[in-house]
Amino acid sequence: MPIAGDPHRPARPRRSRAAARGAAGLTALALVGAAAACQLPSTDRGTGRSAQASQEAAVRPGQDTIGDPYVPGAGNAGYDVQHYGLKLAITPGGAQELDGTAEITATATQRLPSFNLDLAGLQVSQVTVDGAAAQQRQEGEELTVAPAKPVEKGARFTVVVRYSGTPRAVNDPILGRYGWIRTPDGVFVACQPSGAHTWFPSNDHPSDKATFDFEITVPEGLTAVANGEPAAPLNTGGGAPSGGPEAPGSPGAEQSPAVTPISARRSTTTKWRVKEPMATYLATVTVGRFNVATGRTSGGVTNITAVDPTLPGTELDAFHAKNAEITDELARRFGPFPFSSTGGIADNAEVGFALETQNRPVYGAYDLDESLLAHELAHQWFGNSVSLTRWKDIWLNEGFATYAEWLWLEKSGGQTVQSKFDELYANRANRELWDVPPGNPGRTQMFARSVYDRGGMTLHALRTKVGDDAFFRILQTWTKERRHSSGTTEQFIEVAERVSGQKLRTLFDDWLYKRGRPGR
Repeated sequence: MPIAGDPHRPARPRRSRAAARGAAGLTALALVGAAAACQLPSTDRGTGRSAQASQEAAVRPGQDTIGDPYVPGAGNAGYDVQHYGLKLAITPGGAQELDGTAEITATATQRLPSFNLDLAGLQVSQVTVDGAAAQQRQEGEELTVAPAKPVEKGARFTVVVRYSGTPRAVNDPILGRYGWIRTPDGVFVACQPSGAHTWFPSNDHPSDKATFDFEITVPEGLTAVANGEPAAPLNTGGGAPSGGPEAPGSPGAEQSPAVTPISARRSTTTKWRVKEPMATYLATVTVGRFNVATGRTSGGVTNITAVDPTLPGTELDAFHAKNAEITDELARRFGPFPFSSTGGIADNAEVGFALETQNRPVYGAYDLDESLLAHELAHQWFGNSVSLTRWKDIWLNEGFATYAEWLWLEKSGGQTVQSKFDELYANRANRELWDVPPGNPGRTQMFARSVYDRGGMTLHALRTKVGDDAFFRILQTWTKERRHSSGTTEQFIEVAERVSGQKLRTLFDDWLYKRGRPGR
């Protein structure tokens, strides 16, 4: 994800947010430049491999944590979630904004007399396990559940949690503000790295991915847009569904967008299904007044785009068409698009970032540019389909998405990738870049500029070493072999060496784990 504020990075929720500021809005389609990586406090400089053991010793795996020191306390051990079924009534600005029921299907990886779910700031009224009432205790950000009888290792079980309250945005002194963020007409939901448990009980770590079903009820006049695809054609008002098999901006479209005036909207409940596994932080249920277009890209991928009509610099048709164009181009580079649909959500949220929420990234109230869109859509391969096993390897998300920005800029007639690399490399005094090894930057630097730019430079150094043919075969092999699962830097290095037939550990050590500017 990128952050707003830097002319060379995309925007996203805290840390992974590349800057969302661009030279021109989508109105003119002169989408130039990217957004910039989040600049975080430099109290913990990049640590490299030597400090990895001490970092990981600080957070031990246990029933109430997955043991990832970058997100202390997040995730839980003892089970593997298969599916989340979330039934949510969302009333922005209400006395309580959320009333929810979560049905969680999981498989026990050990015998479970009790187990934990991540949940913060919400009140639980009832918990059942396989239909039987269970005891529950809330403490801090953990919900401990004790079923009527232990769940045996290997057993598949279903937990149902009824809960309510008003989710609060996370305000982390290091990572910033993210999660459930109010807008003038609704809520903007962007949860990287671990804000999902502020609005639904979960195993809130990307190493445990699951499919999702959403049933979302909102007040009259509002629309809820989530991940995946709607169970029925979207109705953004009281009139005809928005779009059809084809929609504006989509190659081969046979009709203009059927956008219904906001005042006519009367639908209150929508259902969305996420068919492919998704990390919890990538889930969104963004609510507001939206115009929506649906269609297909030239490559046949379903494309669903939503735009808040009060945004002055983002036109629905242009945004919709650009999402389709970029999706198809990145598929040519990285392999088949990994999900059932693509698109984006542009909302009137006062945030300085964008986030690669699965299927359709979310963007705030700023002018969008093409490089930012390319960054977030590239994450559909790198970060969403191939997810992180631990957050220390975040360069596998951000460095790859940054490189996709550079590829798109070059393809669009802008700065070449080589020129971008040379420009960054020439700045010997850039301590943000050279003092923070992106392969294990430390929690305070997990969204630092080095993770984005030096991560992207690592890929270009690899490309220069092995040649274009081998380089793109490496990327496509990675996305194919790790599709809908997780990966580590070590696993990526193994793929790179196997596909190229070269020894590459020195190159990766220099670029990812050492302080100082690597040699060329």
